[in-house]
Amino acid sequence: MPIRKTLKQKTHQFIYSKHMLSGITIASFFESIIVPIPLEAVLVPLMQARRDRLWVIALMATVGCILGALCGYGVGYYLFDAFGDWLINTFSNPEQFSNVQQKMLDQGFWFVITVGIVPIPFQIAMLAAGATKYSLMLFLIASAIARSIRYFGLAIVVYCTGNQAEYLIKKNKVKAMIFLTTLALCLWGLSLLL
Repeated sequence: MPIRKTLKQKTHQFIYSKHMLSGITIASFFESIIVPIPLEAVLVPLMQARRDRLWVIALMATVGCILGALCGYGVGYYLFDAFGDWLINTFSNPEQFSNVQQKMLDQGFWFVITVGIVPIPFQIAMLAAGATKYSLMLFLIASAIARSIRYFGLAIVVYCTGNQAEYLIKKNKVKAMIFLTTLALCLWGLSLLL
């Protein structure tokens, strides 16, 4: 019981700390480059507790992710030749990565948006974008759009449903992912026709 009470106190201190926003930015950075745990598990309760900072929390999570995406792109761009095999085996497999590289070359912008929204490791898109020397500006714009949809979407849910947000997100997570994936794929398909 003392551990639970201590954890609860530390969480409460963090929520109202002056370091809360920088902590979210750092957590988002690490989530986008190495940590396979979705940031949503922390963001939704934090957004519910700090509705007065709701939009800023979503913004800082987006900024952290974009910084992480820039770092991942840099690794793919500059270090892929030296560490590519290890990176592929850590985050993917050679066949999957080859497919991702081809998709980057064929539909880079829409591919990054799709991977940034759906629950596929974003690290794959970052490395492929860097390794294929895809336009850094287009990569960052696509990353910003995708992650803004994801994090500001959470903020909208919290804004509209308040303390019910966490329950509603857990209950409808599969439906939401199917909807977002379908939407991203439709936009991607539409872009191929234009």
